[in-house]
Amino acid sequence: MKWVWMVCLAVFQLSLGLSFTACVDNDDDVPMNRYSAEKMTAAEFLTENSDRVGSFVSLLKRTSYLGLLSTYGDYTVFAPNEEAFAKYLAANHYNSVDDIPEAVADTLARTHIIKTKAWFTTERSEGSLGMNMAETYIELSVNNDAENDNAIVHFANKVARMVEYDDSVTNGVVHIVNNMIPRTSDKLPDVIAADTTVTIFSQALFLTGLADSLMAYEDKTYPEWGSDKQSVDSVYNWVYKTVCKTGGDGVGVPVPSQWPEKRYFKFTAFIEPDKVYNEHDIYNLDDLKAYAKKVYDESFPEDAGKYDNDFRDRRNPLNRFVSYHLIDRILPYDEIIGYKDALPCWDTDKSDPEEFYETMCPGTIMRFCYPNEQLYINRTVWAAGKARVNDGVRVLTAQESGGNLQQAPNGMYHYVEDIVTFSKHVREEVLNCRLRFDSSVLSADFQNSGARSYWGHEKFRAFRLDFIKGWKVMGEQAVVGMHEGDIWWSHYKSNGVCITGIFDVTFKLPPVPTSGTYEIRLGYTVGTERGVVQFYLDGDPCGIPADLRMYGSDPSIGWVQDVSGDTDDAKDANKAIDKAMRNHGYMKAMDCYWQGADKNNVLRSHIHNLRYIMKTTQLEAGKDYYLRARQVLKDPSCYWSFDYLELCPKSVYGSPQGEDQH
Repeated sequence: MKWVWMVCLAVFQLSLGLSFTACVDNDDDVPMNRYSAEKMTAAEFLTENSDRVGSFVSLLKRTSYLGLLSTYGDYTVFAPNEEAFAKYLAANHYNSVDDIPEAVADTLARTHIIKTKAWFTTERSEGSLGMNMAETYIELSVNNDAENDNAIVHFANKVARMVEYDDSVTNGVVHIVNNMIPRTSDKLPDVIAADTTVTIFSQALFLTGLADSLMAYEDKTYPEWGSDKQSVDSVYNWVYKTVCKTGGDGVGVPVPSQWPEKRYFKFTAFIEPDKVYNEHDIYNLDDLKAYAKKVYDESFPEDAGKYDNDFRDRRNPLNRFVSYHLIDRILPYDEIIGYKDALPCWDTDKSDPEEFYETMCPGTIMRFCYPNEQLYINRTVWAAGKARVNDGVRVLTAQESGGNLQQAPNGMYHYVEDIVTFSKHVREEVLNCRLRFDSSVLSADFQNSGARSYWGHEKFRAFRLDFIKGWKVMGEQAVVGMHEGDIWWSHYKSNGVCITGIFDVTFKLPPVPTSGTYEIRLGYTVGTERGVVQFYLDGDPCGIPADLRMYGSDPSIGWVQDVSGDTDDAKDANKAIDKAMRNHGYMKAMDCYWQGADKNNVLRSHIHNLRYIMKTTQLEAGKDYYLRARQVLKDPSCYWSFDYLELCPKSVYGSPQGEDQH
């Protein structure tokens, strides 16, 4: 088929000369069915097994989705069996599948289908599988079956037990479950309010008015597909514009990329159960008000006592307490740090995997670390030569969190096992570090669209320029897109933002926790087609334009291969190399992350992975700053491969021992 050939060509030319999974329309590489050696589509498999999933087939026939599951693609289907339908029909007082209203039937079908990738339990038994067709997340968890020799039992969204799984079909995989995957139409605040284990936080959420901020869902101003006069494919709505070319040689074809069909507002909350508050002598809302006042009067002394009775004022202690628990995007547990499959590429002997997010408490950020496959908030990461510091607040996994749904159409929440605050200690100690933000976290729309771990029919997710939160994008043929997660891509955390055209882009920097001198740095990849960009901070030019086509070996950058070995002489030589590069305004990439499966292939060793020290300046806590990037070459095919942003305080880069290489 023509469109299959076009995608294969685009993926081939995009592959950067590295390994990739071939794009084919046959099924030679899929596993054979566990229960049938005969290859068939998902629709055929379900129909052939009507004795077990006949009610689901009847439901699908009432919609368009049985036909969808007979087409080419990569689908993961969670098929409710007859037991699941019997329980659902009884609970909702329906006599048969035919009694289910049409709109409900459509939602039920979409809830049980993931359209973008076939997920087998052999490749992921726990964690997020991404969004289903109803735009909510499917989370896998496992348990032991005590009645059957402690055999592993797989669950989807906690309650749908997979009684049969990994039935491979030519267009994906089918898992049979004994319960409907739960879904609610309630918004996130109402789901939280229904959880009897978090009553104190829920009361504070509504008292402060922050519940109102979590009610948004779909952006009704977002254009419908096909409403543009762009060149689009009638099947997948591809926009044929160049988002990325083959790195390094300037050769390539426009990469098909797809705008999100809809734009959603989503949120994540990190919530202490009542029992955690009780451990701190907090038994009711008044106790929580007093606790919040003690913490935030110390953290924001300039506001102490001024707003105590106005709970909706953003400077009120309780308002700050609650809003610091909220982030304006959806964050499944195993996607908080980054693209989930990239975590094995992290050298945890050098540093803990981490990420930083701006919270909904104005002027604050939250630090997440992922040591030993456990997620922590505001934990001090170990440093070379020092013991690992075991503080911070652990986030509970789905398996540890009981049977509550914890998910709404517009977000989700996680339980934490201690109290989370933006205390003076957090501001001045925990966040007194190099703040490295992956480019994928610099707008909520990048994550609410699922782009960070996107699995689609192309390598990129594009964005409509007027619908990227916190960004203003202008310029001739400007395109903003995000590369899907791919460990073979030479980027930190294996994805990044690519901005193409004669662009002029401005976005808000994340806030700094304390006032002081900071280096503002940009991590990027080099390529002959990348272009030349002038950067500005709050309208002031940051030096001369940066030539993103220039490899590190250029004398004006001074990249030199590290001296190998662990001797003092080798360390001193490498420090000298780093110092010489810094004098030119550049740094090597980090040594804690490697590309692909090769532990020796760290980004620091790449001559095309660089950090540009854009500016050294005084930044004030609580103040908004804006970074502008303008392409100065008059070539709309050039682009900026934006990897990450760093805000590094002088206490780190100017410390006596020097900044680490991680």
